[in-house]
Amino acid sequence: MDAGRKKELLAQYKQTKKPMGLFIIRCKLNNKCYIEATQDLKGRINGAKARLAGSFHPNRELQKEWEDLGSENFTIEILDYLEYDKDESKTDYKEDLALLQMIWEEKLAREDMIFYKKRI
Repeated sequence: MDAGRKKELLAQYKQTKKPMGLFIIRCKLNNKCYIEATQDLKGRINGAKARLAGSFHPNRELQKEWEDLGSENFTIEILDYLEYDKDESKTDYKEDLALLQMIWEEKLAREDMIFYKKRI
């Protein structure tokens, strides 16, 4: 592959919009969950899996239960997607993602889900 084609493909990749939204890590045994909103669902999910497997997830309570109960007792799934704004100039979706997370936290709380503490 020539250098010009590589540059073109790299530029194309950088302009690709990654799916954004909210994912959940849920324990099958105790109805506890961890949710996170992100502008890069695939990357953050892969990162969470790697951190849990490597014993360095920032949520210590989740990390401890992951190790004590075993990874087979947890599911990781996408809860919701956030669509990109029609206004192409918008690049910061932090507020939209925070709102989406609040909506889901309320919904899950009504379903008697227990949340892992934010930081211990």
